[in-house]
Amino acid sequence: MGEPVLANLKTQVRGEVIVPGEERYDEARKVYNAMIDKRPSVIVRCAGVADVIAAVKAARALGVSVAVRGGGHSVPGFGTADDALVVDLSRMKGIRVNPTAKTVSAEGGCTWGDFNHATAAFELATTGGIISTTGIAGLTLGGGIGYLTRGLGLSLDNLVSADVVLADGSFVNASEKKHADLFWALRGGGGNFGVVTSFEFRLHPVSNVVAGPMFFEVEDAPEVMRAYDAYITKAPRQLGAFFAWQIAPPLPFIPADRHGDTFCALVACWTGAPEKAKKAIAPLRDAAPVVAEAVGPMPYPAINAAFDGLVPPGLQHYWKAVFAKGLPDKAIAVHTKHGPKIPVVNSTMHIYPINGAVHDVAPGATAFGHRDAKYATVIAGMWPDPAQNEANTRWVKEYYRDLAPHAEEGGYINFAAGDDANRVPANFGRSYARLRKVKAKYDSKNIFRHNQNIAPA
Repeated sequence: MGEPVLANLKTQVRGEVIVPGEERYDEARKVYNAMIDKRPSVIVRCAGVADVIAAVKAARALGVSVAVRGGGHSVPGFGTADDALVVDLSRMKGIRVNPTAKTVSAEGGCTWGDFNHATAAFELATTGGIISTTGIAGLTLGGGIGYLTRGLGLSLDNLVSADVVLADGSFVNASEKKHADLFWALRGGGGNFGVVTSFEFRLHPVSNVVAGPMFFEVEDAPEVMRAYDAYITKAPRQLGAFFAWQIAPPLPFIPADRHGDTFCALVACWTGAPEKAKKAIAPLRDAAPVVAEAVGPMPYPAINAAFDGLVPPGLQHYWKAVFAKGLPDKAIAVHTKHGPKIPVVNSTMHIYPINGAVHDVAPGATAFGHRDAKYATVIAGMWPDPAQNEANTRWVKEYYRDLAPHAEEGGYINFAAGDDANRVPANFGRSYARLRKVKAKYDSKNIFRHNQNIAPA
């Protein structure tokens, strides 16, 4: 049965149809997280929307599920699965900026590096993550936290419309006016509802920023976290900043004798008037004596790509996440217990603020279910040596175990691990019941189940 379907698929697709046994198969099935080793039945490298439609219809005919790969950064490896048909959008990178309307249309294979390159030419941007190699699709569908969140909201708050190939192979454009229930669900419901082939975003004036990291001694972490927590509550919205644990890489601004030492850090990004940057960042810089810093003027795409070198493809990944409404002393005690044990330079823990403009949006306006949280925290275990998998995964799990009692029940789905299926309702929060109904309407057979999966109602 499968051979006629695949033969027909190959005649319909302008991209590539790759199956087991072909020389290119093993390379095509690789994903960002080297822990993931799956063997899909078919990989379709799509050249355009027509290929996506053909691939989804073929999956239905074959009776297999669909795994969607956009930018390919999924830490749990949701862009692949055993026996699935992989819809690979990585070649679909078309971008069109409308500088007059301050909007942009970008295809589902774009990364934030692609996106920022196109929009920066017009001194425009929207909220788009911390690492430029992250895909726009997964980040936006799950929320979209980045340097610009406090001022511009989540990535999904700036979504105007989306082109979607549904489970039956049909094509729709979803917006506030068309397929409004689907558009609501796409903004926070992850990849549960179809293949989003193109995103239309609202853009905002952003050109040069004043940004970069400040490193502090480990023993000063409690004071740094308290100062950060107090200031980010009331700081100007043009200021983005997050707290982190970081082993110092061998960079010129860090004293040579401190390379390899563990520090806590604050990473700031000021989008306001350059002459006001020093005053705006001062409460963070003054939190404790600064050991090293590299805060200065740069184009916005530069800060969005500044940490790319720490997270190349092919690392081992295991992450956990929580939302939190504050940084109480008991949570700070957990961070100071586990943070200094960070295992390698690639690993980290970040506390991202999601207040400001995120709180301006009504809780039920989109499917993002944690509008009342102040922080999205991720414990990101990343390391090159698979021999360290057990020890480094244990660091993440123990950190999370001790932090969870001092946080909200759920965590940000873009940071959730592959073994977090039991947390799915909590991760989607207040939106979960409604998401189940939309899932039942658009994907009742759960063809799109390789994600933080929502059970159809």
